[in-house]
Amino acid sequence: MPNDFTIRLLVTSDIHGYIYPTTYRDHTETNFGLAKAATIIKEKRRQEKILLLDNGDLIQGSPLTYYHAKYKPNSENPIIKVANSLQYDLAVCGNHEFNYGLDYLTDAIQQSTFPWLSANIINSSTKEPAFGTPYTIKIIDEVKIAILGITTHFIPNWEEKKNIEGLQFNDALLTAKWWVSHIRQKEKPDVIIVSYHGGFERDLQTGEQTERLTGENQAYAMCQELGDIDILITGHQHRTLTGTTNGITFLQPGHYGRYIGEVCIKGTKQEGSISSIKCSANLIEIDESIKADQETLSFIDDFQKETQKWLDQSIGTVIGDMTIKDVLHARLQDNPYIEFINKVQMNASGAAISNTALFTNESLGFQTNITMRDIVSNYIYPNTLRVIRISGKDIKEALEQTAQYFTIENGNITVNPAFSYPKPQHYNYDMWEGIEYELKISNPIGQRVTHLNYQGAPLQLNQQYDVVMNSYRASGGGNFNMFKGKPVIKDIPIDMSELIADYIRERKIIKATCNNNWKVVL
Repeated sequence: MPNDFTIRLLVTSDIHGYIYPTTYRDHTETNFGLAKAATIIKEKRRQEKILLLDNGDLIQGSPLTYYHAKYKPNSENPIIKVANSLQYDLAVCGNHEFNYGLDYLTDAIQQSTFPWLSANIINSSTKEPAFGTPYTIKIIDEVKIAILGITTHFIPNWEEKKNIEGLQFNDALLTAKWWVSHIRQKEKPDVIIVSYHGGFERDLQTGEQTERLTGENQAYAMCQELGDIDILITGHQHRTLTGTTNGITFLQPGHYGRYIGEVCIKGTKQEGSISSIKCSANLIEIDESIKADQETLSFIDDFQKETQKWLDQSIGTVIGDMTIKDVLHARLQDNPYIEFINKVQMNASGAAISNTALFTNESLGFQTNITMRDIVSNYIYPNTLRVIRISGKDIKEALEQTAQYFTIENGNITVNPAFSYPKPQHYNYDMWEGIEYELKISNPIGQRVTHLNYQGAPLQLNQQYDVVMNSYRASGGGNFNMFKGKPVIKDIPIDMSELIADYIRERKIIKATCNNNWKVVL
């Protein structure tokens, strides 16, 4: 007698350390975080059999996880404590898992009651998967499910070498092909799931490129070339996507736990045989009707209070206006907050030229009283600094690259859609100190730098200059290939947030200044 079955696959991705429903900019409740997701997860678990996985970028990204990594690394990891309590079946390594160093990641994995998968990250010496098994098998209601973990292999283009020492990052697509074939032949599962911490490089309807085909994102190619899988879980881009293409059900559940991805797996069992497998995907939105799970909150309540106390520490005061009222305006002409960040970088490095970015559109700059909360809310990445030696030609090419951030619409300068879709990339627009320049957006791409001086005279294209920038940019991240492989004059292995805090603590009072050394014109 045939029996129908239903299994629910629940997916989180790009949680970035957010458990409590707060951004930490203030104490306002927001509709995201694992505590709210926990309410849905527990309810679903009470109703039917579920498989729960995280698709990467779990342990880094919030002030809570930053505080733990920098000040309490030997204590129980709060995000892992919560994940264990929610009975995750597995997690996939994301690119940001490495930001706090390999020892920190290894410790998090050891604390986990579930496996961490990544078939294409291997030990350079042994050539074996670095985090144990590349895939796991789950048998739920007699249905054999294989889950393969894959991570974007672009990590060496972003991450500091010391954080990935001894690791080799193989091509995600090629690795997935090999392991899918191996799993199908060896395990003979009823359902194959590939959980890939990476995103889509092409439009799903038209197949047109949505970004440069660097290899960072290969999900579209996976849908076309893997063939023999049922479900593809994606992430990394912070997008919300569901659908079916080429017979594969795909899903991407956004970030911070604003949504939970859900795949319904249905089929028929008869005399030990599984047939008629059908999958459908949808997204469960975490809105104001979803209350945070109190048990989940209680697990880290003490650590949350400790983090909030640290965030409220007063560091210093500002004389003048260092706030950001309009993010577009702050990127069109010199701004006191941006100038300040460049000053900190120049002070820490001794370099005469610096560049930095306004990472997100949520950055507010500094109020009169500066706290740690202000610093980590504005400077959200655990970047360190690097001084590299580059030519004047490299600087000009970098400015032309950054000028692509803008376009003209209805006679006004606006943000190029490529920097907003499919993933916001405001962090790839740099603003410089130590040089004077003008970008004219009505000029063709590649010809927008109309004025470029250094110390009152034209910058010499064949001359060498020492420039300080964050480690991501210094490695060429963000398509700044002109910086790749350049001589490193100085490496400053201290997080920028700490450098900013130390700079303010030493001076106690800082002045908002703006020398207007650059501007963007129509």
